[in-house]
Amino acid sequence: MPARYLVLGSNSFSGAAFVDHLMSRGAEVIGASRSEEVADPFRIYGWTRHPGTFRFHRIDLNTDLDALQELIDRERPTHVVNFAAQSMVGESWQNPDHWMMTNVVSTVRLHERLRHLDYLERYVHVTTPEVYGSTSGWVDESHAFNPSTPYAVSRAAGDMSLRTYFETYGFPVLFTRAANVYGPGQQLYRIVPRTILFALTGQRLQLHGGGLSERSFIHAADVASATHAIAENGTLGQTYHISTLRSISIRGLVEMILDRLDKRFEDCVDVVGERLGKDQAYMLDTTKIRTELGWTDRIDLETGIDQTIDWVKRFLDELKDRPQSYIHKR
Repeated sequence: MPARYLVLGSNSFSGAAFVDHLMSRGAEVIGASRSEEVADPFRIYGWTRHPGTFRFHRIDLNTDLDALQELIDRERPTHVVNFAAQSMVGESWQNPDHWMMTNVVSTVRLHERLRHLDYLERYVHVTTPEVYGSTSGWVDESHAFNPSTPYAVSRAAGDMSLRTYFETYGFPVLFTRAANVYGPGQQLYRIVPRTILFALTGQRLQLHGGGLSERSFIHAADVASATHAIAENGTLGQTYHISTLRSISIRGLVEMILDRLDKRFEDCVDVVGERLGKDQAYMLDTTKIRTELGWTDRIDLETGIDQTIDWVKRFLDELKDRPQSYIHKR
């Protein structure tokens, strides 16, 4: 029997890209998120006719756990992939209890229910390299946790709780930690679409700390293919890094984008102070997923940036009227 997928946080950027990936392979996918289904510019799985199907349910993990339980009991998914989380780093300092509620308390409550399901074969917990804090050089999946923000602390706590569930109950969890994800359909407050939109609409971009921190940027389609490979063939209880082999400073990324738009950095950017608790760098060693699962990233940064520019231009009239900064929801 083919795997039956429930995608939690299907409205998220990576969640929508994963739904698109599954549908392109003919899967019947169930999705759940706390907000109404995302609008067309962000509904990645709606841009192309796919052989698969998607059914969306509006369910808030914090307040509607019984409704989620009813959906799970009815649909009996073999695979649950959880993208749902409070995910902003800098903003987590303002209401850290909200991050703890979603990423720890509500998530643990979910796991406590899921562990009793005899039909659940695999649970993929989408987490973050932020749990490592700032690192030096390339780090593998065994690197020690050293979180430096409330967001990172909340994700580390959720990860550690799941580790005990695997060791104690044999809960079929797999962990993913991806580098900075980007691509068409991403929320406008993220650095790649924000830079493009601001440059096209004559707004000046604020670059925190001069953009000196180093990151690896990976296309959402590559993250989706990696997540699928992990969900299908990863070793239970294991963590897998998802990243490219290339790193770039945030400033270098912004300069690349502006150059492709024929814009000057000085005309488009203001350098401002660094964000509180900002990690200088984390570079993820991806030997494990490449050797064990045969996965490789396929979309280079230049191609992905061009695709994202084309997306912003395609939906520009709608995007310029959308909120361009993060709006917090408890």
